[in-house]
Amino acid sequence: MPYVSIKTFPRDKEAGKRVVEQIQEVLMKNWDIPADYISISLEEIAPEDWDSRVQIPEIDARPEIMMIKDGKKLY
Repeated sequence: MPYVSIKTFPRDKEAGKRVVEQIQEVLMKNWDIPADYISISLEEIAPEDWDSRVQIPEIDARPEIMMIKDGKKLY
């Protein structure tokens, strides 16, 4: 615990590593947990596949778990 799954359009690999490291640091600091409790995945999704693989099945179909959508806080 926790597991964070990031899905994004293809990005620079080094930038992706920096993002993942920063998310790990935030979780460790704010939830006071050790690094070995944290798992993070980064999956690149082609823009033409975004709607069918992410937007419809994960974002639109699960509004009750969305914390931020389209840049707007939902909490």
